[in-house]
Amino acid sequence: MTSTFLPVLLGLATGLSLIIAIGSQNAFVLRLGIEGRNRVIVPVVAICAVSDAVLILAGVLGLGVVVAAAPVAIIVIRVLGSAFLIIYGLVAARRATRPGALVVSGVVATTGMRVAVVSVLALTWLNPHVYLDTVLFLGAVANQQGATERWWWAGGAIAASFVWFSALGFGARLLRPMFAKPASWRVLDAVIAVVMIALGVRLALGN
Repeated sequence: MTSTFLPVLLGLATGLSLIIAIGSQNAFVLRLGIEGRNRVIVPVVAICAVSDAVLILAGVLGLGVVVAAAPVAIIVIRVLGSAFLIIYGLVAARRATRPGALVVSGVVATTGMRVAVVSVLALTWLNPHVYLDTVLFLGAVANQQGATERWWWAGGAIAASFVWFSALGFGARLLRPMFAKPASWRVLDAVIAVVMIALGVRLALGN
């Protein structure tokens, strides 16, 4: 029992330590969660968690070596990801300066399904740090656990993604009373704009 429980626990803790941070993906999921539309947040949470699962398993299977050996692909992803983050940040900044895009009489300006899905796919798969964190880092740590234990460890890391994104997406609605005021949305979008643009610039500079 201990031989399986400990790797799962360590994988869970390591996974959470990587994804619980202010980042583009988390900021996007948070905003959708506050909007409180299950029809949109369910696929978004699923995309985030399943994407992490696929990338972590790829790392365990040794594909991290392939990623590390393809610097050109990482550069292309970095450029595209940087452009997307900066553009999304500018859109968020525009929302923050336009009262019409905020809460009015308790109604939230909602994000459509197609926009939400395309955005979260871009935020996930066009971020080279995702590959570094999941495929390379988590994959490498998992493979240090032993032939059998590595799968339990990976399972814990995957569970961390499902737990975190579910909590973030569905728990954010608890903040809705606070976001009944346009000023709160203004602040949130301003923070999202700063985070997105800063990450985009940092990505463009190769940091």
